[in-house]
Amino acid sequence: MSHMNKLPSPEQAARLERQRLAAEEGTKALQEVAERAIAVRENMARLRALRLAKDEAVRTTIPNGNQPARAKSKSASDR
Repeated sequence: MSHMNKLPSPEQAARLERQRLAAEEGTKALQEVAERAIAVRENMARLRALRLAKDEAVRTTIPNGNQPARAKSKSASDR
């Protein structure tokens, strides 16, 4: 009698199914984390572009000698 043809016990089958589901859920979770990270980076790039465009518009509309002092930027710990 060969061990290759032996069917798994119900306990073994249940354990294998739990392991398969856990692996599937883990893969799905990692994909979701990667997608959220991409979305965050895209949003940061969009906001940076808006800020730079606004800064450029302000810089080009105010004569060089009369530029108001820039507001102090927040430090990294204040954000």
